[in-house]
Amino acid sequence: MKFCKKYQEYMRAQDEKLPVVEFKKLKKILKKCRKDFQLRQSSDEVLDVSSCPQKCPVCDGTFFPSLLEEMSEIMGCFNKRAQKLLDLHLVSGFRKYIMWFKGKRQGNHVALIQEGKDLVAYAMINAIAIRKILKKYDKIHYSKQGQTFKSQAQSMHIEILQSPWLCELMAFHINLRETKPKSQAVVGLFEDCSLTFDDGKPSLSCALFDSVKLDIDLSCSICLETAFDPVSLTCGHIFCYMCACSAASVTTVEGLKEADVKAKCPLCRQAGVYEDAIHLEELSILLSRSCHDYWEQRLKTERKERIRQAKEHWESQYRAFMGV
Repeated sequence: MKFCKKYQEYMRAQDEKLPVVEFKKLKKILKKCRKDFQLRQSSDEVLDVSSCPQKCPVCDGTFFPSLLEEMSEIMGCFNKRAQKLLDLHLVSGFRKYIMWFKGKRQGNHVALIQEGKDLVAYAMINAIAIRKILKKYDKIHYSKQGQTFKSQAQSMHIEILQSPWLCELMAFHINLRETKPKSQAVVGLFEDCSLTFDDGKPSLSCALFDSVKLDIDLSCSICLETAFDPVSLTCGHIFCYMCACSAASVTTVEGLKEADVKAKCPLCRQAGVYEDAIHLEELSILLSRSCHDYWEQRLKTERKERIRQAKEHWESQYRAFMGV
C-alpha cells in the first residue's frame, strides 16, 4: 500500500479530527509544478535548475506556505494534548480527581498508556509524511531545498520530532510500564520504546514504524554527565537545569525565564531558546529510578550549590535595598 493511502486511512480512523499533512493536495501541487517544468524544457527554454524554488511561483506561493501552516497546526495540537495528558498523570491530591472528572476519563493506567501511544503514533506518522513529501519535492526539482526547508522548520520549532513533549511521552510510558502490575499493561504497545545505556551514556529509543526510529541522547553536553533535573530548550536540546542556567548566565533562583533573549543554546547556537524551556518531569522520574546512586550524589551536590546561590542572591537583594 502506498504511504499516501496508508496515511489517509490512519487519520480517518482517529476518533476526532486532528490537524494533518494534506499529502494528496501537496502531491497535486508538485505534479503541476513538474508538468510546467517539463513544458518549459520541451519549448527549448534555457532553464537553470537551481532557479527553482527561488523563482517558482507554484512552490513559493502554494507548496511551502501550505506545508508550513500544516506543520505548525500539527505541532500545536500534539504539544497541547501531550501536556494535558502528562499533567493528568503527574498531578496529585484533590486536583487530580477534578482533572479526571473534567476530562471524563476512567482513572486507570491502561487508558493513559493507550492515549500516550496514540499521541506518539500521531507524531511519528506525521513526521514520515513530512519527510516523504519533502523528498518528493527535491526529486522533482533536482534540489536540496526540501531539506533546507526542514532545517528552517527546526529553527522555527515546528518539527514534531523536535518536541520535548515527545521525549516526555516516551519516559511516561516506561515509567508506567515498569511501576504497574502486568495485568494493567497494554500488550503490544511501545515494545521498542526503551531507556538504554551505551558506555554509561543514556538514551531513549522508540520505533513505531519501520521507516522512523527516534533516538534521544540524554547526556548533558555541558557537564558530560547524565542530564540531572533535565530541561529541554525550545530548540530541542536537553541539559541539566543547573547547567542550562549557567549557560544562560542566570542563577537557579532567577530561573531560565530571566535569561537574556540573546542567550544562545550551547549546541546549536540558537538565541531565545531559554524563556520557554520545559522541565522534563517524567524523564527526571525515569532517570532517578534507573541511575539511583548517581542521582543521590548529584542531588547532594546541587542542593549545596543551590543554597549557596540563594544565599548570594538574597544578600545582594538586601544590599541593594539598604543602599550598601
